[in-house]
Amino acid sequence: MMDIEQELGERGPARSGPRDSLFLLTSLESTGGAPLGRARVRNLSATGMMADCERPVPSGIEIFMDLRGVGRVKGKVVWARGDKIGIAFDREIDPQAARKPVSSLSKTQPRSTHQHARQVKR
Repeated sequence: MMDIEQELGERGPARSGPRDSLFLLTSLESTGGAPLGRARVRNLSATGMMADCERPVPSGIEIFMDLRGVGRVKGKVVWARGDKIGIAFDREIDPQAARKPVSSLSKTQPRSTHQHARQVKR
C-alpha cells in the first residue's frame, strides 16, 4: 500500500518507525479548543499518523485528538495536502493499543460502573 509521502515522491518530512495501516475515526481540536472536524486515521505509528479530514486543516498548527485505546494525544500538523494531513505527536504512543477491540463492558470495571453504563445506553 502506498502512502501519501510515497505518492508525492518523498517530498514530505522524513518519518521514523513502522506505521500500521488502519481505519479509525477521531475528532480534531485546536489547542485553543476550536473543533477542526472529524478525521479518518489511515496509518499510525508511535510518533505520528496520516489522516483524511472532512475539511482542510492547516499545516503548522498544534492539535488534540482522542485515539481509541490510547487516549488524548497532542500533536502538530507537519504537512497538509487537500483533505490529507500528517501529524507528529508530542510524545510516543503505543499504536497497537488503538487496534485492540473495544468491548462495551470491561471485566476490570467495578460492578456499579457496569450498571451505570447499561442505564446510560437505554
